[in-house]
Amino acid sequence: MLFIGAHPDDEYASLSTFGQWRERDGLSTGVVTITRGEGGGNATGPQEGAPLGLLREREERGAVRHAGLRDVFYLDKPDFWYTLSAPLTARVWDGPPRAADTLERLVRLVRATTPRTIVTMDPRPFDQHGAHQLAGRLAVEAFQRAGDPTAFPDQITREGYRPWQPSRLLTQNWRLRGPTGPGCATAEVRDPATGLPQQGVWEGAWSSRHRTTWAQQERTGAREYVSQGFGALPEKITTPRAKLGCDWFSVLAEDGEPVRAPVRPQRDPRPVFADFRAWTERVGMPWLANGAQPAYPAAPSTTVPAVATPPTVDGAAGPGEYGAGEELPLTHWQGERCSAADCAATARFVRHGDDLYAMVRVADDVRGAALEASDCKRHWRTDAVEFALDPRGASDDTSTTFKAAVLPFTADGGACAARDADQHQGPAATTAPGMEWAARVSQGPYTGYTVEVKVPLRLLPAAVDPAALTANVLVYDSDTTDRTGQSRLAWSAYGSAQADPYVWGAARLAGYAPPGGQPAREPVIPLEAARSRDSLPSVLQSLRTGVPLAAGPRVPR
Repeated sequence: MLFIGAHPDDEYASLSTFGQWRERDGLSTGVVTITRGEGGGNATGPQEGAPLGLLREREERGAVRHAGLRDVFYLDKPDFWYTLSAPLTARVWDGPPRAADTLERLVRLVRATTPRTIVTMDPRPFDQHGAHQLAGRLAVEAFQRAGDPTAFPDQITREGYRPWQPSRLLTQNWRLRGPTGPGCATAEVRDPATGLPQQGVWEGAWSSRHRTTWAQQERTGAREYVSQGFGALPEKITTPRAKLGCDWFSVLAEDGEPVRAPVRPQRDPRPVFADFRAWTERVGMPWLANGAQPAYPAAPSTTVPAVATPPTVDGAAGPGEYGAGEELPLTHWQGERCSAADCAATARFVRHGDDLYAMVRVADDVRGAALEASDCKRHWRTDAVEFALDPRGASDDTSTTFKAAVLPFTADGGACAARDADQHQGPAATTAPGMEWAARVSQGPYTGYTVEVKVPLRLLPAAVDPAALTANVLVYDSDTTDRTGQSRLAWSAYGSAQADPYVWGAARLAGYAPPGGQPAREPVIPLEAARSRDSLPSVLQSLRTGVPLAAGPRVPR
């Protein structure tokens, strides 16, 4: 069996299944991880880029051993940041200056490891990482092409591999809420979206080797991912065994052929969803696109008034500074629901000249981790406020938007700000010159904080359309010091509110005429990736298995 994922930890929710298959059925399992997760957060230290990737590789190798897995293959593709866009991810993995070879490497891995079953991630686009989507797409294509001798023929004629057609193709289905208890493994269940049959594997099954349930063994493995905050998961599974559920997998192919389902076309999908539908048609599985685009609710809207005097950015709303702006309530978006004292927030916008100002008031009862100012990034690890702006209201992903987050306090005492997952991420001092920010944190009994920002509109990646600008304001609430978040609020609180520009609210700029001569700027995306040749475990595995590092070409015979 071969699992194909995008990042270290993508397999963790299936470790119960992989462990059972190994112990009960004798199936060996390999894991393919296309990146090493260099774009993720880090709850353990300051490492980022390639050092973080190697750290996450060590965590993954430790985690999968709890399910009896030994081999983890990496393709050395860059992980850049959280995006909902598979097309953007494809441009990063396979665009210049990198070779467009991710699929070729996956096909080589399938031919080298000869799995009978491939398990991968759900390729459907709504509300999930673009890298997860693309890993699923590429796995489907590798399943179809590995047995075709005309696909990447040099692997056969020059490298000595043979065509290999896997029999079965499964995708993880994290969204499915099926029956629980041991009967879930034999229940006849179909996915309500695609109509495809589901295979359930009960997490409560007992491991005779480990003397515990596979749910517990999976939890023990998940806690190895300390950098991703999984170390904060409770050590013990407390759900009664009879109430544990199944890992669910959609069955996409049996005996090498697609499992068919009725097709329910959607009219006029937005570009990201249209791209996915076109892909499903190319691979001969159009039912995967059933209902892929959700019924987006109407986005909120506000008119941003102009003020005669610019606000002073000091973290406090002075007399008359923000009174003209509409008070925008932020509502629960993700994570644990919380009381008004624990996390509640409002925002106001005003404009002076070519500068946008915002004031956010946050009620909070427990301070999160105070990060070092030098570690001002990945703001979801602690208390933070994020501002997202799409200059023309037409972006399909956040690479053409402006997103900046302010941490109201740091270990150094003051606030800090950084851009994240946008046209040019990094410390605001260097990536957003002219942006100003300030925060005031309540003294004595801690009751919350305020954050104020000034964003020169010239910083946005394109000239602003005053009638089409969209925005979102998001609050991240952490009640612990272990660099994990618990609750999230947003002005427009639907789906993946920080990463899906389709849901952001209209923020019309009253009476604004933008200056001319501002061309659109191309995204600046980090491309640093750890290399398998720099990983001793990867080198030793390659010597043992004969599979070349990063699934590169084998020396011709």
